[in-house]
Amino acid sequence: MSGLLSFENLTQRVEQGSIDTVIVAFPDMQGRLMGKRMQAEFFIETAWEETHCCNYLVATDLEMNTVEGYAATSWAAGYGDYVMRPDMTRLRLLPWLEGTAMVLCDLLDHHSHSPVPHSPRAILQHQVERLEKVGFRSAVATELEFFVFHETYDELRQNDYRTMTTSSPYNEDYHIFQTTREEGLMRQIRNGLQGAGIKVENTKGEADAGQAEINVQYSDALQMADNHCLVKNAIKEIAFLNNKSVTFLGKWSHNAAGSSSHIHQSLVSLDREPVFQDKKAKYGMSATMKHYLAGLLTYADDNTCFLAPYVNSYKRFVAGTFAPTKSVWSLDNRTAGFRIVGADTPNVRVECRIGGSDLNPYLAIAGQIAAGIAGIEQKLELEPEFIGDAYQAEQARSIPTNLVAATKALSSSSMLREAFGSEVIDHYVHAANWEQESFERVVTDYEVKRGFEQV
Repeated sequence: MSGLLSFENLTQRVEQGSIDTVIVAFPDMQGRLMGKRMQAEFFIETAWEETHCCNYLVATDLEMNTVEGYAATSWAAGYGDYVMRPDMTRLRLLPWLEGTAMVLCDLLDHHSHSPVPHSPRAILQHQVERLEKVGFRSAVATELEFFVFHETYDELRQNDYRTMTTSSPYNEDYHIFQTTREEGLMRQIRNGLQGAGIKVENTKGEADAGQAEINVQYSDALQMADNHCLVKNAIKEIAFLNNKSVTFLGKWSHNAAGSSSHIHQSLVSLDREPVFQDKKAKYGMSATMKHYLAGLLTYADDNTCFLAPYVNSYKRFVAGTFAPTKSVWSLDNRTAGFRIVGADTPNVRVECRIGGSDLNPYLAIAGQIAAGIAGIEQKLELEPEFIGDAYQAEQARSIPTNLVAATKALSSSSMLREAFGSEVIDHYVHAANWEQESFERVVTDYEVKRGFEQV
């Protein structure tokens, strides 16, 4: 596909002078890209094989603080190196940056050259391998919502994020006129990603002022996570280059809708034939699909921390906002945590609606696959379909309402400990605990405005 490069293509372009920089990057715990900008000549001489980075990069919080208490790395252990090994199947042009290519990397132990088990890409790769051992491959697509603002990142930061002007003044869900006003930015995003080798389906207005959504073509789990990570980075960079800003915060204002990242998922056989469809069954849902979905539901609480990783993430889960509050399944029902889409077709699939735009796609997709495998291996029986307004279903299984509850569910999950390894789960439990502890130390604007005079 246009935008993807072979090593030979890259070498030719470097010799011709059209590429002078190669970004080598990997996803961190938060799903951000970390790495280096290589002089292109050096990359094709030697760095295409490997380069190095500090191992604290997958043991930090959002502010990149060196958080104490991780078993994998610490000041006592000296914060040594990891190897960054480029995945040359992920080498591509970045059309929005002059003379620049990018390649995604795997993280390896500096001494053994084995994968770093708690690195997000390795976590997902391990679940993909487990899935293949039971005879299946994944088919995944992540929708991604975000808000666009007229101000630059620097302007917002200098104003303490107190005055923020969304790119539209009203709800623009599917609104063509309003999205025409934003097309200068959105067209650059679509064309830029397409030129980088990511097949874009569409952009559209979403359900609040300044809110947008982008959809790219489904693919296997690892490629989808890679694409998701690149899409987020590209949108931020292209907005920056247009003197605008965007946010993927789950809930940027209590007066605005939250931003989600729905995960559409199904399975195919090893020879890529759909296995979720049974033409004779209700909604065309095969026994394999029912077991998979039963796993997602049974282990929904276990996975919430990977779908909603921050204190702020839980502000999304409000009735009547299209964000779910209950982990139930239903046919084409946007009030449910799990929606069945494409019923009675070869494309019948599950849409997990719990995740926010702030999720790490590698962790979120890995958790979904692990739960689905458990459902298949344990032959879990699918509970009855929910029909109606799930917001009003008081007896239905509720999504954890805060990070503390979600972290407890993650920590106590025997399924995820078996699937990921206890050392990996402990790593991310520690990250979640630190996120909660960091928040609890901070005095918020809400507390000051509410109580400064009245207390």
